[in-house]
Amino acid sequence: MSNTDMNMRGKVIFYEEKNFQGRSYECMSDCSDMTSYLNRCHSCRVESGCFMVYDRPNYMGSQYFMRRGEYADYMSSMGMRDCIRSCRMIPMHRGQFRMKIYERENFGGQSHELMDDCDHIMDRYRMNECQSCNVMDGHWLMYEQPQYRGKQMYMRPGEYRSFRDMGMSGMSGMSGMRFMSMRRITDSCN
Repeated sequence: MSNTDMNMRGKVIFYEEKNFQGRSYECMSDCSDMTSYLNRCHSCRVESGCFMVYDRPNYMGSQYFMRRGEYADYMSSMGMRDCIRSCRMIPMHRGQFRMKIYERENFGGQSHELMDDCDHIMDRYRMNECQSCNVMDGHWLMYEQPQYRGKQMYMRPGEYRSFRDMGMSGMSGMSGMRFMSMRRITDSCN
């Protein structure tokens, strides 16, 4: 495999203990359950690419975006309650970005098409919330609060009729999922 292929794929090394100690597991793709490789995971080093990590197996629970860098104790720096249980590699997208956001579930209510980042849907579009979307091009991060803060959700191309049904836990105690800002995942994460 060439260096170009390696950079396109991404590489992350997970460690059982903080500060890159203990047993390790090297990953260059999705991993739905890391418990078969490590008893726990409390630090990691992203050598290339971008990844979403999850605190439950099968890409469930709280999600955290990780770009190239070292995370010696990500639990305290990111506010993660538990250790990493699964991860998903985010493929790099080098075309246009397009996503249509909807105020209500099932593509209801007010809608707007985005082609770039939006730091606050209320300020920009006068939308109180976003509860469903259709990602046509690119990969996106959705945030529960304005200015790219709060809990995150990774969105691949596809239709998302209801954020409530997507396996997120503890999203501010809301019965339905809603997001207030969204950002493109660009190739700048390498």
